[in-house]
Amino acid sequence: MNSRLAAASAPIRLFRNPKSGHCHRVELMLALLDIPYETVDLDMANGAHKAPDFLKISPFGQVPAIEDNGVFLSDSNAILVYLTQRYDGEQRFMPSDALAAAEVQRWLSVAAGEIAAGPCTARLVTVFGAPFNHEQAIARAHALFDVMESHLEQRHYLVGERLTLADIAAYSYIAHAPEGGASLSPYPNIRAWLARIEAEPGFVGMATSPVLA
Repeated sequence: MNSRLAAASAPIRLFRNPKSGHCHRVELMLALLDIPYETVDLDMANGAHKAPDFLKISPFGQVPAIEDNGVFLSDSNAILVYLTQRYDGEQRFMPSDALAAAEVQRWLSVAAGEIAAGPCTARLVTVFGAPFNHEQAIARAHALFDVMESHLEQRHYLVGERLTLADIAAYSYIAHAPEGGASLSPYPNIRAWLARIEAEPGFVGMATSPVLA
């Protein structure tokens, strides 16, 4: 255990919805870093994420959020960066090289952009009944998958040849895209990439929902 990890005096609390890919990417990061944590599942159907006490933690009323020994933080990608900066003493997941670090940031932007608008939104419709254009979201998902399939043709991970924040931010909604009706069958490189992540020591999966594709 590195010294930065040893500094944690209590388990990190992860406020989440267990079927949220945004929450899962944080849980996956915690697990891969071997950081003690406990989950707090919010009853979002009844507005627990909009309760005044939770809004003090996450002002926009969104999950995930974490409490780390008096530090409160929300937004999944921000939490990923925080966890690596504080606890990844070996810099396993955030490269120090300027170009590689910029490429990781680009994929964090994809996670907040194309992934959110494509496979995430399609799954919001089927799993949570969200009122979005399902066909449009599936089309966006496949446009994203086409780019990723080509990108992964001659590399094992999204940035270079090792697992980084880029892969962790992208994994959850890609892996669970079939639950939203976006099939991964035409994309062998993406499926192999997912399998490599799932083979990582400490990997933890996300709660599943019925597959539509």
